[in-house]
Amino acid sequence: TMSLREHALSLFYGAVGTIRPAPMLRRALKLQRGGCPQLLVKDQAFPVKRDLYLVGFGKAVLGMAAAAEEILGDHLTRGIINVPLGIQESLQRAGMQEMLLKPHSKIQVIEGAKNNLPDAEALKGAVAIQELAEGLTADDLLLVLISGRGGSALLPAPIPPILLEEKEKLTKMLAARGAAIQELNIVRKTLSVLKGGGLAQLAHPAQVVSLILSDVIGDPLDIIASGPTAASSHSVQDCLQILTKYNLLHNLPKSVQTVLSSSPTKPTAPENYSHVSNIILGSNTLALEEAKRQAEGLGYAALVLSAAVQGEVGRVATLYCQLIQLLCLGFTSLREGPLSDELRGNLLQLAAELQIPGLDLEEFLQALRGLGPDRPVCILAGGETTVQLQGTGKGGRNQELALHVGLGLHKAQATGASSPQGRCEILFLSGGTDGQDGPTEAAGAFSSPGLVAEALQEGLDVEAFLRNNDSYTFFSQFQGGRHLLVTGLTGTNVMDIQAILIRAK
Repeated sequence: TMSLREHALSLFYGAVGTIRPAPMLRRALKLQRGGCPQLLVKDQAFPVKRDLYLVGFGKAVLGMAAAAEEILGDHLTRGIINVPLGIQESLQRAGMQEMLLKPHSKIQVIEGAKNNLPDAEALKGAVAIQELAEGLTADDLLLVLISGRGGSALLPAPIPPILLEEKEKLTKMLAARGAAIQELNIVRKTLSVLKGGGLAQLAHPAQVVSLILSDVIGDPLDIIASGPTAASSHSVQDCLQILTKYNLLHNLPKSVQTVLSSSPTKPTAPENYSHVSNIILGSNTLALEEAKRQAEGLGYAALVLSAAVQGEVGRVATLYCQLIQLLCLGFTSLREGPLSDELRGNLLQLAAELQIPGLDLEEFLQALRGLGPDRPVCILAGGETTVQLQGTGKGGRNQELALHVGLGLHKAQATGASSPQGRCEILFLSGGTDGQDGPTEAAGAFSSPGLVAEALQEGLDVEAFLRNNDSYTFFSQFQGGRHLLVTGLTGTNVMDIQAILIRAK
């Protein structure tokens, strides 16, 4: 029989495979030739009356553009894409030819946004995209490829007379004063020509079709890559409120004051977006659905907990550890009883504190109760946790989460609170779908209840590594790196995926 590790790997690769740019685009996009050619996206048809143009921005856009050009053929008039600095060379080195444009492509590639920060090259690309959009007519069709990760940094076009440096300085000041990412995005959008629906408005009256790879919890169109083709739900008032909140209203550059005082007070009305269709092609939800399908194929009773798991890694690890203990009770005659009730109560309280969007834990626990006691169980989840840095070590949120889960399961076993754990085989996996976890070459890591005890035999103190945020060093040294998940670059990104696999021993 296959090991739990082999099963977990198979689920992870299946999930990532379904959101790789090229296959994802080929499944969703078709060109119907003939009398009046039509672009078919999922189940929608868009007539190609005259010229078809393509623009794109973000980390995964190169692979999306390569597949799109193959599908569109001669119908594509011209394209411009903005991608991260060095990505063509990285993909070439990784042997991922299918993610690269063919020689003599009609699509111009501009690389910029070094370290995911807007720069002069990214601005050059954004201006080229802006000029293309402004020149379109009612008979043209603009296909927009958006990859959430890196998409915002690759589309910087401040409203004149604001300079890129001024906008960046303001963003940095806000961040330094503790502004949340949502607040930063609202300010960025308000001061930008292309974000917050700007690109769609410039392309009017052409038909705009956006194909989107989401890297944001809940897939909100106006947040992914700062929503260049979606109606913004924010106005200049929201921006002013944020600047007031962080005490920045009175030391703004002259240019920013000029733009804010002349900005329309209301966001553009949704009816002004009737020429736009925004279609989500890939998301964490879709990746988890594929993982669930694979798990069921391997004989597991599979359930998806949530595609919106967020919160500090230690707290999320506690949630997973308590779920695992509850599942182990299901494999014994202790399914009902005081321990089970206590775990349920703890879980409900923790879920309420974590405020995971759209998670109905009561309902999920009810579904768990319905599982037969003899089938192996697979729980899947996705989202993006956060790490509070205290140490100087090397790691990423997925490796740190896996290490926390290993420690939590060890402690539960040591207190004897969870004797049923001994009757189960348990594996936990957490991995980033882009193949990278923090500054390391690993995508994530595996852990199990025996991890801490085995590490101690090798002289490795798990808690010391966690205190120093040094999960990568731990997993590299432990058992020769066997517990690291190393996939190489995947060319896509829909946040992280976690899997809990349990079967009776």
